[in-house]
Amino acid sequence: MMWKIGSLTFTGFFILTICVLAFAESEEDSNADLSNGLGDHIEWHKLEEGFALSKSERKPLMLIIHKSWCGACKSLKPKFRESKEVSEKSSAFVMVNTMDEDEPVGDVYTPDGGYIPRILFFDPDGKFLPNVINEGGNDQYKYYYFNDIAIVKSMERVISKFSENNNDTANSRDTEARNNTNTTTSQVKSEL
Repeated sequence: MMWKIGSLTFTGFFILTICVLAFAESEEDSNADLSNGLGDHIEWHKLEEGFALSKSERKPLMLIIHKSWCGACKSLKPKFRESKEVSEKSSAFVMVNTMDEDEPVGDVYTPDGGYIPRILFFDPDGKFLPNVINEGGNDQYKYYYFNDIAIVKSMERVISKFSENNNDTANSRDTEARNNTNTTTSQVKSEL
């Protein structure tokens, strides 16, 4: 009888330990699950969350649409995952990738067809950037990228565009602040 109780306690402890480890592993692997093989060292987000984060952080969004069964997608994954440049530049973006049944539906996600893989860029307000294409690629498949070099070039164009916009916004805020300070100083002098 004592052995059965001990055995039940051991079995319960064993099951509890397995559950705790599985939960801990699922928490650690949540980003790995979102990476879909594109690199768990990159901070990935789901599409809806990504657009909200892009807006709140004022970062452009990069969306990769791919399939698990696609040969071209499988070929691109290690190039993307192992690219130091892609990894470094990804911090300037909200990164999203959708695979298989998670592929978003709508014309904005298939601007020149439903081929895969496609890489699309959006501004922080969620507006599609149709001019950011694979400039060295095929004119029929503007958003198809086959290597990390072309991806990095597009990332750099988007980063440059939004760095300029952010600098313009910062400069206009600085000018506005100086004007407000000058107006306040003039008002104080006139009151004296």
